[in-house]
Amino acid sequence: MAKDTITDLLERVACGEVSVKDARTALEDSSLTEEQMDAAINHGVFNPAEPGTIISASLAPSGGSALVMLFFTWGIFWTIYWIGSMLYGLLNGSAWDQQQLSYHLSMGLTTIILMGIVQLKWVLPDKLIVKHRRPKHVPEHQKDWREYKW
Repeated sequence: MAKDTITDLLERVACGEVSVKDARTALEDSSLTEEQMDAAINHGVFNPAEPGTIISASLAPSGGSALVMLFFTWGIFWTIYWIGSMLYGLLNGSAWDQQQLSYHLSMGLTTIILMGIVQLKWVLPDKLIVKHRRPKHVPEHQKDWREYKW
């Protein structure tokens, strides 16, 4: 993607190649009208997308990486362990109290939530398909009775 002059200058200031004073000096003679500045700020933010457009915020990493697969294997193991031990304590009729049962349930649900967060972050693509709805029009209900006037 081509960078404009201001973005390039800001990146150089951030890296330390150009001082802030030199950047201000370089931008002193530039002038924008208020309409041009508003258009530059709002460009891409408030422009409506065409229906069917695929917008990609960033390239999502592959969901098949070894670390993600290892995490899901770990998550499935611990979910089965916590939920299985909770069911054992619940159905066995042993001396497990509600506190221990709720601890096992919460640990199982926490593991499932962590797996969901990893799936949302590293597995699902970061794309959005723009769809526009048609305006809703509800027709007036036709009367199927007669109005008698006295």
